Amino acid sequence: MSKDAVDTAQAARPALAGGTPADAGDAGYSKDLKARHVNMIAIGGAIGTGLFLGAGGRLHTAGPALALAYLVCGIFAFFVVRALGELVLYRPSSGSFVSYAREFLGEKGAYVAGWMYFLNWSTTGIADITAIALYTHYWSLFTDIPQWTLALIALAVVLVVNLISVKIFGEMEFWFAIIKVTTLVAFMCVGIFLLATRHEVGGRAPGPGVISDNGGAFPHGLMPVVLVMQGVIFAYAALELVGVAAGETAEPEKVVPRAVNSIMWRVGLFYVGSVVLLALLLPGSAYSGDESPFVTVLSKIGVPAAGDVMNLVVLTAAMSSLNSGLYSTGRILRSMAMAGSAPKFTARMNRSQVPYGGILLTCAVCVLGVGLNYLMPSQAFEIVLNVASLGVISTWVIIMVCHLAFVRRARAGLLTRPTFRLPGSPVTELTTIAFLLACLGMMANDPEVGRKTLLLIPAIAAMLITGWYAIRHRSTKAGNRELSDLGE
Repeated sequence: MSKDAVDTAQAARPALAGGTPADAGDAGYSKDLKARHVNMIAIGGAIGTGLFLGAGGRLHTAGPALALAYLVCGIFAFFVVRALGELVLYRPSSGSFVSYAREFLGEKGAYVAGWMYFLNWSTTGIADITAIALYTHYWSLFTDIPQWTLALIALAVVLVVNLISVKIFGEMEFWFAIIKVTTLVAFMCVGIFLLATRHEVGGRAPGPGVISDNGGAFPHGLMPVVLVMQGVIFAYAALELVGVAAGETAEPEKVVPRAVNSIMWRVGLFYVGSVVLLALLLPGSAYSGDESPFVTVLSKIGVPAAGDVMNLVVLTAAMSSLNSGLYSTGRILRSMAMAGSAPKFTARMNRSQVPYGGILLTCAVCVLGVGLNYLMPSQAFEIVLNVASLGVISTWVIIMVCHLAFVRRARAGLLTRPTFRLPGSPVTELTTIAFLLACLGMMANDPEVGRKTLLLIPAIAAMLITGWYAIRHRSTKAGNRELSDLGE
């Protein structure tokens, strides 16, 4: 579809109050998500396996300065969500950044944004069901069940929950987030108690001496801290769910600013605070990537069943991620399908106002992941996680590019920015984009997986180009049909 055709279609599109263009993909949704659901979706997006499981290996590699890496990456993640929050208040949409890409970058921009996001969540879904199967095998009751069978069961359960109604999805995410937050708060209380009482952990008293006696904050130098950021940034993936969920809440102008602004202190408290506590309790060399750092600490002080409790929490985090992936891709694909950039069946909704077509397409890719678990159970997780990383970075970059175009139009007097704004534009957007691209470049320092992942970029680009030429005529017809309907 030509840029002129897209601009014409957008100019003629029905408008919301205030002259803001509407998105045809937003029609038909319920508004059943409450403020507590959106707030907890924001928390759930900020807390996941990247902290509960991934922090151990990163502490071992980078040392106590990992807290600085989490803080820096958290600030840029906040910028991305703040930019998305401003776009949401300008025009709430279940199509989220894909809908904004369509308005500010044209249908080609929406096409790339949508399919890269689909790549992110469909491969993340495979990683999630793989993780769920691995975590379930922790308990002897399930060790005899094949990994692929457990993965299939997990996928089926979350699929059913998503298809029932958005309210059920919101409730599930609410309680998943409650479990994660409660666990973190409980651990932090235990850690603070150990510090205050100087109770021995692993044979020595905790405190600043643990850091100073083991090489300081940078025991291996600055470079490991810089390199570990490529993994840390992915720990914040899913924060953009706030933008998607806003399209199904009755009062986004009240809910979204609170949810977005609270992300910053949650990052500071849960991520940075937890890592600082971990570093004060044990030296970085005591942690490993094979075990949750929280389990490492609790086992050192003889807490019974610490492994069982934390395994349940990490299992919950993986289920939450899978649940969110099916939810968000269903909405994104429907927005694309209404514009002709995705298969027609992904626009279909059931009686509960759930876009089941898009959810089933994502689920179908996850079923391929079940096959991957059957063929390569030991490698499945690492393979798909690195492919998903490309989708995360591209999604966040597109959000910032959309915001740049949005601000440019506002300064030209073509639209009005809401009072809830991303500060420091355009410097904030450009700095964030540069940082994200630098994180992508850092993957080249990993010869085992990172470099191979980067080699996928030309292949993904070729598929996107081929796909665009296959559907561009359908996109043009969709735009023309919309113009025709408006003319009537």
